[in-house]
Amino acid sequence: QVQLVESGGGLVQAGGSLRLSCAASGGTFSNHGMGWFRQAPGKEREFVAAISWISGRTLYTDSVKGRFTISRDNGKAVYLQMNSLKPEDTAVYYCARDTFAIGTMKAADYDYWGQGTQVTVSS
Repeated sequence: QVQLVESGGGLVQAGGSLRLSCAASGGTFSNHGMGWFRQAPGKEREFVAAISWISGRTLYTDSVKGRFTISRDNGKAVYLQMNSLKPEDTAVYYCARDTFAIGTMKAADYDYWGQGTQVTVSS
């Protein structure tokens, strides 16, 4: 059973940066796309970024393009570098493993999820 563990969340002022990490235990991410999602209080979980295993192709939701960067370290870890943070980025951030290799925007395509890490951006 693969377990995903996120780290790196915290409290930061608007304009600041954070780097989230997601590590796998009990398995790897090999041959799987990986994604980051977030959920703000009172809102549904939303897609943030994904990365393909095959080509390294990345996808981002429009609101984070140019500010966030997803990357991976082979099959053992995935990262989300978040720059120019805004108060509206405040949420619990989750990493997840795609059932497929490509990394999609649909939460239903992901089979393993981490427990989440809180990111709070103050104005």
